[in-house]
Amino acid sequence: MSSCQPCSQSEDQSPQPSSSGYPLEVVVDEEIPGPSAPWVDPRPPPQSPERKRRRDESDEETNSGAEDIWFVETLCGLKMKLKRRRVSSVLPEHHEVFNRLLEDPVIKRFLAWDKDLRVSDKYLLSMVIAYFSRAGLFSWQYQRIHFFIALYLANDMEEDNQAPKQAIFSFLYGKNRSQRPLFHKLRFQFIRSMDWKTRVSREECEEIQAFDPELWVWGRDRSLLP
Repeated sequence: MSSCQPCSQSEDQSPQPSSSGYPLEVVVDEEIPGPSAPWVDPRPPPQSPERKRRRDESDEETNSGAEDIWFVETLCGLKMKLKRRRVSSVLPEHHEVFNRLLEDPVIKRFLAWDKDLRVSDKYLLSMVIAYFSRAGLFSWQYQRIHFFIALYLANDMEEDNQAPKQAIFSFLYGKNRSQRPLFHKLRFQFIRSMDWKTRVSREECEEIQAFDPELWVWGRDRSLLP
């Protein structure tokens, strides 16, 4: 009598012929949502969606470019069940970069100013780490400007009210408006370096937060505001 056995392999698997000569029946499990893909060479931007994606909707990462791997979950006689898993491009070094930038005095003042979390709640800050993982820079290259560019972009993607994010310019440049065109030029280059993959799912945000759940910025939850 044949028995079903789980398989712990995590590498890509291709069905192999059985020893009995009969073909294996392959059962494909549903896709598991997951995070984004690594940076690749720039290409023309895709057409923008008609409306912004809300965080409480079920996310389908059609534009995230996540890499999938297939692994054998169970073997049962002549039936083999495959499962697809998405591989995160967020590495510990991206969390370290983010933590380092949280010590920047300007970023500290900005986060202290945003008491109502209109521009920097925990999900928007999680997206900053996701964007760092996609942009393809070395850890030492990320500076204050990259934090604010990523946060500005996260607000572009998630927030209907675009006015609060304008405060970023005040903290970066004070009353000097002449630097704003340079900021937007750098923002364009940053998006292009991510291959225009700007969508981040709620699942990826929560996975990023779970890496270091005690980090103080993950307490910036709008649902807990009085």
